Amino acid sequence: MSNDSMPLIYAHRGASVDHPENTLVAFREAVAQGADAVELDVRVTREGELVVLHDPRYPDGRLVWDTPADERPAGVPLLDEALDACASLLVNVEIKNIPGDLGEGVPHDPAAADPVIDLLVARAATRPQERILISSFDPATLGRVRERSHLATGLLVFDLSADPMVVERAVDEGHVALNPWDPFVDAALVERCMGAGLELNTWTVDDPARHVELAALGVDGIITNVPAVARRAVSGAG
Repeated sequence: MSNDSMPLIYAHRGASVDHPENTLVAFREAVAQGADAVELDVRVTREGELVVLHDPRYPDGRLVWDTPADERPAGVPLLDEALDACASLLVNVEIKNIPGDLGEGVPHDPAAADPVIDLLVARAATRPQERILISSFDPATLGRVRERSHLATGLLVFDLSADPMVVERAVDEGHVALNPWDPFVDAALVERCMGAGLELNTWTVDDPARHVELAALGVDGIITNVPAVARRAVSGAG
């Protein structure tokens, strides 16, 4: 993205300050608030159900992986429903599948993401206008996505100081985007990503002053809990 372009505003788990995160009402509100995109989380259950939820357990303590489909709590959407609620927005689907994510004693398996891949590939065939970016903190899971599809992938990273060659690694692994934690985003990182042809989408930023700074730096996307605030900030109206 050039420095004279506005970054895309990603609604983090929907408009999650105004409504419960990762719910249909939060996704619809993100559309209403003028977000360009939505970031959401998906978890796969043992039965292959695709549950939109950030945490590995439901609020009542039950493990998502082990919960039967007919016992899923009311208000927790499935991925299909969430994508429909996001209308025409770009959707960043974060696959929750790091080691230990499925529960104690459940081996880490990148193939656990296969139901997500299958659904998104099927939707792409019937909805060519739908725009999807798959992200994950687990490189093996993203590798599985790339092995089984042509879906765009973005590498989620937390502590960039622990992986100084992360930009080069993201390029080598075939990703189109790097999604780093905001405190590590500076002009040098933006320049490195631009030079490597990588999109840079940073999370999670709710401060309007920082929105303005990031837009000036030239990031491609700002992931935020307050999409309306971010939209005003980067548009110069806030």
